[in-house]
Amino acid sequence: MQKIVSNPKIMMGKPIISGTRITVELILEKLAAGETPEQILEAHPRLTDEGIKAAFLDAIADAMKSASR
Repeated sequence: MQKIVSNPKIMMGKPIISGTRITVELILEKLAAGETPEQILEAHPRLTDEGIKAAFLDAIADAMKSASR
């Protein structure tokens, strides 16, 4: 399963899908704009369905942390 990683030397430290330079932010923006996971996968061949799910779960976890502050 692809996971979320962050490295200050890659994409200015934004969370990305491991093994790619695809940010969680980009995936969420594409989903919010109405793209389907299939369209995102077609546009980004190194990404997997698990990577999209990981981005979504990461966003939910961040939202829950923010809500509990």
